[in-house]
Parts: sequence; structure tokens; C-alpha cells
Amino acid sequence: MNLLHSGKVRDVYELSNRELLLVASDRISVYDVSLPTPIPERGALLTQLSVFWFGKLAEVVPNHLISATNVPAEFARRSIRAKRLDMIHVECIARGYLTGLGLREYQRTGAVSGVVLPPGLVEGDKLPEPAFTPTTKFSPTGHDEFITFDDVVSQVGQSTAERLRELTLELYTRGAEHAARNGVIIADTKFEFGWDSNGVLTLGDEVLTSDSSRFWSADEWAPGQSQRSMDKQFVRDWSRSTGWDMTPPGPDIPDDVVAATRARYIEVYERITGEKWQ
Repeated sequence: MNLLHSGKVRDVYELSNRELLLVASDRISVYDVSLPTPIPERGALLTQLSVFWFGKLAEVVPNHLISATNVPAEFARRSIRAKRLDMIHVECIARGYLTGLGLREYQRTGAVSGVVLPPGLVEGDKLPEPAFTPTTKFSPTGHDEFITFDDVVSQVGQSTAERLRELTLELYTRGAEHAARNGVIIADTKFEFGWDSNGVLTLGDEVLTSDSSRFWSADEWAPGQSQRSMDKQFVRDWSRSTGWDMTPPGPDIPDDVVAATRARYIEVYERITGEKWQ
């Protein structure tokens, strides 16, 4: 196999001109920096949760999954064979609750990605309705930056932009409803789309995982404060508490934080899928 790209978390191999092997590692990155300490089984947990969602949401939009089992043995459970897509360079973000960068943008402007929100909202508040708040896929700063719906139109055209917004909100709504039945709040999430070889708009990358989403326990939700996260935010918060300046190299993760991170990834996997993590 030809290694096309080794990212902060995933390695991408070329299987053919139409098919890729996407391998999720146990590496974890925060603030665009890979930390030196892996989280055991993290790659498998991310992959298997995505596989669950690809199956559950397949009626909404086609996705790039070909097989999660017909993969090389050394990459079992943490890799998928996937269609090769011409990716759209927009991070399609759906927000149902106000937190993170969305909260800071709201506090600064009263809006997120041009979507005006009611005054007086606080951290963790549920929005009146889910909002499409896209960001750049690539920017000169190296970090995602908020863009408006009109910016998306300028990049991909009116009809595609409308379809991206529609799909993002539909996928989020269906995912959030399923998660809520299992005691999990999906505060926000990111989707990525591309065109397959037949020109069909297709869902790619990962879906509703602890890397691409913020997961909170519904019975602990309390607006006006930080929520207990079952996602990568736990490691982000720890890293900031160390005094690290968010430039490479990142700090080593202590054993207790590694164990707690793994436990949270397993907790949300088991709640959402209804299956015991083996």
C-alpha cells in the first residue's frame, strides 16, 4: 500500500484510484498539536463509533464506507476501506448548544458564523434550534476560522451550499435524537463531505465521534458552567491547566489522565451503541 498522508490522528493509504484505507491511530492532538502520549484503543473506539453512525445515518446521505472488516489484520477494528472522494474544503459544523469557540464568538459578536443568536445566552445553553456554523478547512493561520453561509455559497455555489446545510442539520438532528434516548447530549459536531467518482455528494471522514463532537451526560447538564465531557475536550482542558503555550512539542499525558480519557471514550461508545466495548 502507498502511504498518501500521515496526519495528526489518521494515516491514509491508497488501495486503488477509487479506494483508500483510513487507519485511526491512538495518537491524540489538541490545538493542532499531536501529544506524545497515546490513548490505548482510541483509534478503534473512534473507528467503531463512526461505523455505527455510518450504518444508522445511511438513509440520509451516502457515505464513503466500503468495509470495516475486510482490512489488513494489523489494522483490524481501527481502519476502514473507503471510497476516494474529492473533498469539499468546508468544515460543516452543527451546533445545538453554546460552548467552546462558538461561545466565544457569540460573546464577541452575538452571532456564530453569521447566525444571530438570542441575547443573554450562557455557556452550555441549548440553542432555540440547531445552527449551521461552518468554518474553513484550511486557513493561513493553520486553525479553523468561522465563515458565513454566504462564504460557503461563494466557494461551492448556492445549491451545493444549501444541500450541505440541509444535510449537516439533518444528520445532527437524527444523531442527537438517538443519543438523547441514551442519556447523551451532542452539543456540537463536525461533518465533512466530498464528491464520489460519479459526482454524488457523499459523507466522509469520521461521524459523531469523541474527536469530532462534544458529548455531555444529559443527567449532569447544567447551563452556566463547563460540562463534564465524554470527548477530547477533557484532554484539551487538562493541557491548558498545565500552563502549556499550545505550541509544539505538547506535554506528556500522565497515566491518570490517559485512563480517564479512555474511560470517557468507552462510556460514550457504550451509551450510544448500546453495546459493551470488548
